[in-house]
Amino acid sequence: MAIIKEADITEGIETTDSEQQLQIPSELPVLPLRDIVIYPFMIVPLFVSREKSIRAVDEALGENRMILLASQKDLDKEEPSADDLYRVGTAAVIMRMLKLPDGRIRILVQGLARAEIESVDTNGPHIRSHVHVMQEVLSPERSLEVEALIRNVRASMEKAINLGKNISPEVMAIIANLDDAGRLADLSASNLELKVEDAQSILDIADTTARLRRVNELLNKEIEVLTVQQEINTQARADIDRSQREFYLRQQMKAIQTELGEGNELAEEIAQFREKIEAAGMPKPAEDEASRQLKKLERMHPDAAETATLRNWMEIMTELPWSKSSTDNLDLRKAEQILNEDHYGLEKVKDRFVEGLAVRKLKDKPKGPILCLVGPPGVGKTSLGRSIARVLERKFVRLSLGGVHDEAEIRGHRRTYVGAMPGRIIQAIQQAGTNNPLIMLDEIDKVGADFRGDPSSALLEVLDPEQNNSFRDNYLGVTFDLSNVIFMTTANVLDSIQPALRDRLEVIRLAGYTEEEKLEIALRHLLPKQMEENGITSRDLHISKTALTAIVQQYTQEAGLRQLEREIGRICRKVARRIAEGHKGAVRVSLKNLHEFLGAPKALPEEVLKKDQIGVATGLAWTAVGGDVLFIEALRVKGKGNLVLTGQLGEVMRESAQAAYSYAKSRAKELEISDEDFSNYDLHIHIPEGAIPKDGPSAGITLATAMVSALSLRPVLKSVAMTGEITLRGNVLPVGGVKEKVLAARRARVSTIILPQQNRRDLDEIPKELFKDIRFVFVDNMRQVFREALKERVVPPVSTGGRPQRVPQAASGRSA
Repeated sequence: MAIIKEADITEGIETTDSEQQLQIPSELPVLPLRDIVIYPFMIVPLFVSREKSIRAVDEALGENRMILLASQKDLDKEEPSADDLYRVGTAAVIMRMLKLPDGRIRILVQGLARAEIESVDTNGPHIRSHVHVMQEVLSPERSLEVEALIRNVRASMEKAINLGKNISPEVMAIIANLDDAGRLADLSASNLELKVEDAQSILDIADTTARLRRVNELLNKEIEVLTVQQEINTQARADIDRSQREFYLRQQMKAIQTELGEGNELAEEIAQFREKIEAAGMPKPAEDEASRQLKKLERMHPDAAETATLRNWMEIMTELPWSKSSTDNLDLRKAEQILNEDHYGLEKVKDRFVEGLAVRKLKDKPKGPILCLVGPPGVGKTSLGRSIARVLERKFVRLSLGGVHDEAEIRGHRRTYVGAMPGRIIQAIQQAGTNNPLIMLDEIDKVGADFRGDPSSALLEVLDPEQNNSFRDNYLGVTFDLSNVIFMTTANVLDSIQPALRDRLEVIRLAGYTEEEKLEIALRHLLPKQMEENGITSRDLHISKTALTAIVQQYTQEAGLRQLEREIGRICRKVARRIAEGHKGAVRVSLKNLHEFLGAPKALPEEVLKKDQIGVATGLAWTAVGGDVLFIEALRVKGKGNLVLTGQLGEVMRESAQAAYSYAKSRAKELEISDEDFSNYDLHIHIPEGAIPKDGPSAGITLATAMVSALSLRPVLKSVAMTGEITLRGNVLPVGGVKEKVLAARRARVSTIILPQQNRRDLDEIPKELFKDIRFVFVDNMRQVFREALKERVVPPVSTGGRPQRVPQAASGRSA
């Protein structure tokens, strides 16, 4: 590679003509040049590395220091032949030579004259050639064409400098004062950075006028290129390339922050964020937004308030599992095994889940309904969701929605607010670490609403399989795909759930457990769990089945299992204390010593009345914690025919009582009630436990039975409990919560239960073997209720001092 130095060129131009007067021999060693053309009077340093070229230089130095400089046609050819060299070269003199440590030599040569190659010999140790010096064809003395060409070349060189061409002022000074057309052409061409072919075309021309004309053409072409280049530069200068500009500003900012002793931590964080964005596998819109916010973060001051907000946003965006998911386990046998291990009973729920698992095995990403487990507290709704996640081998996250009354809890806060954060759904995804966890929305029936929005409406999008593939959290500002998430919900009641939200849920009811089921669950799950939590083993404690049965009956009164677990835990703690105090041997808890651990019984079950009574009927009620037995008392007192209701009754129950009273008045003759009794007596209806609010239509037939019993003086059978809604015509309508009510009746030792005829189908959900000692009677109207529940009428005395007489009356009804 030849290096041209303008100072050397200047020095060559200023030499005298004595060099031209040197005698150039007809045979010269040849030095092939790869990428440069050297003109006469140019002084150029050259590096020589090829063996033949080094020998050619040595021979030239040993003779007359003259050598022929000829350019190669093929730059990559290592051993050029005669045909690989241009036919015109430059005879030059070697002014200096320096050997380098790596074996190369550096020479300084000056061009003397154009020389045409006649023949080339490449067989020797170096290339030699026979040449003859080309005589320049001089133009007529200062012709008009030459003068015009000289002026054009000078003007074009000036214009080239103005367009950005890098030419030294010394060269331009020489060009301005040089009148020799040939030298002007060679000097101008050597500063144009021409291709080898174009530069060689100028060397080939001996006629100075033609040579200057050719230089002028190439110079005009160069000016056109420079003009276009300047236009591009001007346009680029107006709109500098963004990446270069940002890099330059970033380097400046980094230097400033380094001088101030700050910014290093932020720069490291930004680099980490950039790596996390690339590795997160975000969708294109989310990745673009993250990159845009990251660039914004780079330009912020580390101590700015918005920097902390944006940093938190970047952390959440990069930590979300955009593309990370777990693989489902779809083994149906293993699913049944795990569900049976974790839960006793609940066959309906287990079957429904295994069915859904089978569908998921046959179809990828099915859009099934959202399961909603409805039942009293403590029946295992949340633990069922945890078991299902265990079956699928998915992450489980529980979200408690009780008391949530702000829409932002679901959709997230906008980042403009202080303390903004994403909604609970996105937080749950982040906590799970996968984009397909099982999320349990607990207590969905206790979601509130106020001036800040309605969270239930926000949940519509979350729980709708057709919409949640593009769920947009206000904090993130981008969409997140929730279609891979399995949502399950729990509730105690359905009435408080928004209708549109309830429409998206598939309701599965968990009514509660029988005493037998509670005993089995206590033996299988509760007792081992509490023993482990309290640090004792089966060798330290033994509880008999009779003791566990007594705990269920006398120390708990619930549909679920929480109080039962607390009582068992209480026993375990007392045993742990005895062991810690040095007690040896196992502690045995039986029915006899149970009171030593738990004290006196706390919740004696509601039992049937001790005898048949007038005006007292046993009703069955549904509550959020299961079924319950309700005693309704009716008493007629002297008055003006008013109906008095006490016991904190709700509006619906009051209307049921009024309907029952109107029905009794309309059927007074049929029920053997005197019309004067309605005008001379007030009827007082009371339901004990007045501090507890009571409401609902299912007590209608119980109210009517108590009223008719009080007015007709017919006792109500103590062993009969009932539930059903009454109409003005005396028809009995179906009610809900049958299983819970039947369980409550069984706890109260009721032997006969009266149910509406249309509730017969609800008994299919109740195990028949558990209620073989209970007789069910299904009725359509109140006549059937009275025949089944009321005894014979007590006839009032005919005269003073007389005794009441009893009139026998048969009782009949349909039973199941």
